[in-house]
Amino acid sequence: MHAKSDSEVTSLAPSSPRRPVYYVQSPSHHDAVEKMSYQSSPSGTPPHHHQNLYQSSPIHHSRESSTTRFSASIKNHMSGGAGPWRKMHRMRDEEEEDEDDEDEDGGRSGGMSTRVFYGGCFFLSFVVLFTLFSLILWGASRPYKPKIFMKSVVFENYNIHSGMDRTGVPTKMLSINSTVRMTFRNPATFFGVHVTATPLDLYYYNFQIAGGHMGKFYQSRKSERVVTVKVGAKELPIYGGGASLTGTNQEPNSVPFNLTFTVRSRAYVLGMLVKPKFYRRVRCIVVLKKNRIGKHSDLKANSCIYHD
Repeated sequence: MHAKSDSEVTSLAPSSPRRPVYYVQSPSHHDAVEKMSYQSSPSGTPPHHHQNLYQSSPIHHSRESSTTRFSASIKNHMSGGAGPWRKMHRMRDEEEEDEDDEDEDGGRSGGMSTRVFYGGCFFLSFVVLFTLFSLILWGASRPYKPKIFMKSVVFENYNIHSGMDRTGVPTKMLSINSTVRMTFRNPATFFGVHVTATPLDLYYYNFQIAGGHMGKFYQSRKSERVVTVKVGAKELPIYGGGASLTGTNQEPNSVPFNLTFTVRSRAYVLGMLVKPKFYRRVRCIVVLKKNRIGKHSDLKANSCIYHD
C-alpha cells in the first residue's frame, strides 16, 4: 500500500452516515518517475505494462488511426501538390527578378537623365559665358576707330583738247592724272584691321570726271601708314562743259573739284565670331591751279570733312 499524500481527500457527508466513502488517490512517486522517464526517453518506448494498456485500449487505436490518416493526407497533399508549389516559387522568383531588372533599368535611366541634365546646364552656361565674353570684346573694340588724315594732292597732268566720242560726235576731250596721299592710323591696342575703300571719285559739281581705286591692305595694331592712290581719266568727253573746265571767271587758272570716298575697316578680334566694322567717309574740296601742276597741294583740315 502506498502512503497517502496530502492530496488525498476523504469526503463523508455528516447528514448521511450510510453513504459510501470515495477515495481520490494521487499517483505515487514511482509512477511519476516512470512517466517522466517515458517522456524524456529518446526512443519514446513506454514500459511494458503501459504498452499492453495502449494496445488493448480502443481509444488509443482510434487516435492512432486518425493521426495516421491525417499525417498520410498531409504527405499525400504535399507530395501531390509539389508541382503547383514549385510553379508558385518559380513565378515568385521570376517576379523578383523582373523587379530587380526594373530597378536596374530605372537606375540607369535616372543616371542617364541626370547626365543629360548636367550636360545641358554646362552647355548653356558655356554659351552664355562665351556670348558675354564676345559682347565684352565687341564693346571694348568700338572706341578704337581707325583714323584717316588727308595730306595732299598732286595734279601731274591736266589737258582739254578737241576730239570725238565713241559714236563719232565731235566734242571736247579731257585727260587728267593726279595722286592723292593720306595717312591711315590704327589706334587699337589688341587687334589689327583689314582695310578697303570705295573708288575715289573726282567731281566737277555733279559731273564725275575722274576716279581711282585704293588697294586692300592690313594694318597692325598701334601703327599707321601713308596711302597713295592714283586718280585720273583719259579721253573723257565733256561735251558742253569744256569752257567752264578751263577756269572760273574769278580765277581763270583754277578749277574746283570734290573728292569723295569711304574707307572700310574690319577687325577680327575673335576669329569670325567677333569682327567689328568701321566706316570713315571723306569729302574734300580740291582746287586745281594751273600754276601748281606737278606740285603738291596740301589739303588743310578745313578743306576736308570726315564722317563715321
